[in-house]
Amino acid sequence: MTGETVAKVAPALPIEVDSETGVWTSDALPMLYVPRHFFINNHQAIEEELGPERYAEILYKAGYKSAWHWCEKEAQLHGLEGVDVFEHYMKRLSQRGWGLFITEEMDLEGGYCKVRLEHSAFVYHYGKVNRKIEYMFTGWFAGAMDQILSSLGSPLRTEAEQIQSAAEDGHEVGYFITRPLAQSV
Repeated sequence: MTGETVAKVAPALPIEVDSETGVWTSDALPMLYVPRHFFINNHQAIEEELGPERYAEILYKAGYKSAWHWCEKEAQLHGLEGVDVFEHYMKRLSQRGWGLFITEEMDLEGGYCKVRLEHSAFVYHYGKVNRKIEYMFTGWFAGAMDQILSSLGSPLRTEAEQIQSAAEDGHEVGYFITRPLAQSV
């Protein structure tokens, strides 16, 4: 990067701060603004106590519920449906500093998608630890997909999995997939 100029830009998502309460709002939802190290240090402390497998289970359920709620509110606010809701979600996640989320494949009717993650906030903090560390995001993809499917009247439900992390040796990006739950096929 020697000699290159890196452009700094203002946030691309709408942020409003209530002058009386200090509450931050983006689009239709209240937000918190915290330093990345604060959040990830808390994440690591909980992971150390519970173990990554148990913590991943808890985060999957919470992330699923949160993504469903977010997609529902954002779809209503912006008049979005179907794949447009998912793409809006990926855009907003990317704009919030978690990393850059790129939808590589999408089959809404089949409940399948593949999302690439570049510039992961977790990888920036953890480095190369040779394991999948972005499990916090996994439930987000299934929750978003299922909310969209439900809004379209589909009974299909999905599950998500992280299949690769940039924190693993030999990989420079992360990947997540969703696929139909066995009982909903």
